[in-house]
Amino acid sequence: MRPESSPSGRKRNPIIEEARRRQIVDAAIETVAEVGYAQASLARIAQRAQTSKSVVSYHFAGKDELLEQVVTQIYADSWAFIEPRLAAQSSAAGKLAAYIESNIAYMHARRAHLLAVVAVVGNHRSADGRLRFEPSADESVLTLLGEILRTGQRDGEFRDFDPRLVAVTVSQAIIGVLGAWVADPTVDPTSYAAELVTLFDRATRSQGD
Repeated sequence: MRPESSPSGRKRNPIIEEARRRQIVDAAIETVAEVGYAQASLARIAQRAQTSKSVVSYHFAGKDELLEQVVTQIYADSWAFIEPRLAAQSSAAGKLAAYIESNIAYMHARRAHLLAVVAVVGNHRSADGRLRFEPSADESVLTLLGEILRTGQRDGEFRDFDPRLVAVTVSQAIIGVLGAWVADPTVDPTSYAAELVTLFDRATRSQGD
């Protein structure tokens, strides 16, 4: 359990504590993006956050917990960006397009977030040596895409196909675009997103459309 007092000896204020945790997570994102996973020490992160290593250790049990929070926070923030854009669409085709565009748009506006999540997901391991995070699409993503695709089939918007297969293909295509941008910053993710929307619209639409 954390003590009732902060490292400064003052009684804990939940609002201030949460703001400080977010500041440290943001500093960790920037640090990992700049120096990589292996070199992102707590001391470096504390320096970027303009605080002490002891303050970082007060809020997080160690580097493992902090970097896990980096991924959790980026995923949560990206979903907060994507969800309302999906909800604004009334058709399955619109939701599929919005999913593709908003995923890429979120990371395009936050390159450090993308670099950090790629680094942590690709390197962070649990005590048994296994990767802590699934490097490919996780099941929640495939479930969401599958629901959109099945709804489109049920409503006659989409042709008959295997929703799971197409969900995996959409997810991997998005990962591919973002990976290309990581490798080459001159790539235009917005143009790639538009091409993906057109590609999957033509691939999924009902034969009568």
